[in-house]
Amino acid sequence: MSYPSLFAPLDLGFTTLRNRVLMGSMHTGLEEHPDGAERLAAFYAERARHGVALIVTGGIAPVPSGVVMTGGAMLNDASQLTPHRVVTDAVHAQGGKIALQILHTGRYSYQPHLVAPSAIQAPINRFMPHELTHDEILQLIDDFAHCAQLAREAGYDGVEVMGSEGYLINEFLTRRTNHRDDEWAATIPAVCASRLR
Repeated sequence: MSYPSLFAPLDLGFTTLRNRVLMGSMHTGLEEHPDGAERLAAFYAERARHGVALIVTGGIAPVPSGVVMTGGAMLNDASQLTPHRVVTDAVHAQGGKIALQILHTGRYSYQPHLVAPSAIQAPINRFMPHELTHDEILQLIDDFAHCAQLAREAGYDGVEVMGSEGYLINEFLTRRTNHRDDEWAATIPAVCASRLR
């Protein structure tokens, strides 16, 4: 097989990648480590130095209810920008680009203040989620946008919003985890599909 464009630059409009090699998101555990920023900076910079054009970070929560676990990585306040800048500066120094993955783990957040579209406990979590109200959903949408703005301020070249793997956004899309009967019901995919026709 031949991939003639693999090492060709890719213009994304807002930035250009030096090639089409991407390192997908991977949570390393360094996100929560005391000297994690320096270690992540070295880890990601090494990949950029050897040709990876775009790196996607491990999941970073936009609010406390979405962390992977108690004390999990989060970006929801300007006071948290400095360690992120250490990482983005290191990648940029090696000619790479880096995107922050915004991850809200929903009912899989392993801490007692988790939230979900419906109060349905995940089979691998001992905690029961709080069912989000309409106003809380609207606030979460704003929180995702705020996290993206902070990512820009931290020097990230873009964001990836994690909407799969059974986490919060994905939980809204299936009746198995969304038993709502309001405008946030699991009919969202059907509405989207009808508008694409």
